[in-house]
Amino acid sequence: MAYDLGLLLIRLSGFYLALGHGLGKTIALASGQGAGFISGVEALGFPMPAVFAWAAALAELVGGLLVGLGLGTRIVAPFPLFTMVVAAVFQHRAHEHALVALGIKAVPPEVIEKWGNPEMAILYLVCFTTILFLGPGRISLDYVFRRKAVSRRGFR
Repeated sequence: MAYDLGLLLIRLSGFYLALGHGLGKTIALASGQGAGFISGVEALGFPMPAVFAWAAALAELVGGLLVGLGLGTRIVAPFPLFTMVVAAVFQHRAHEHALVALGIKAVPPEVIEKWGNPEMAILYLVCFTTILFLGPGRISLDYVFRRKAVSRRGFR
């Protein structure tokens, strides 16, 4: 039971990603206020930045909600996971932050500040990767629906 409770706690990070990040981006894009986010996606070199901005926002919102609920978890988890890889590595340059912290690379403080902090993206990345590998656990809608499907076929 502790294992499943642990998976639930990790999955709950999906709700925060959805409500704390994805919802705001989706509302901004839907209301025509997402130009800053779109230009940020464009600066990362993505073609069709508006499409990729929507994809990222929906991956965070819908993916986060579904992972939080434990519904379609292993199918859905790669979407916010990939979004967090892009955020951590390409937007916030986590790898370069690590090189600076280790003293291998010298970067002016204003550049580091411009990159932003990759920690939240890395934490989400770890949470979604863990859920992708381990599954949602027994405290999830996936488990409930799987048990009902098995019982309907007469198997236990």
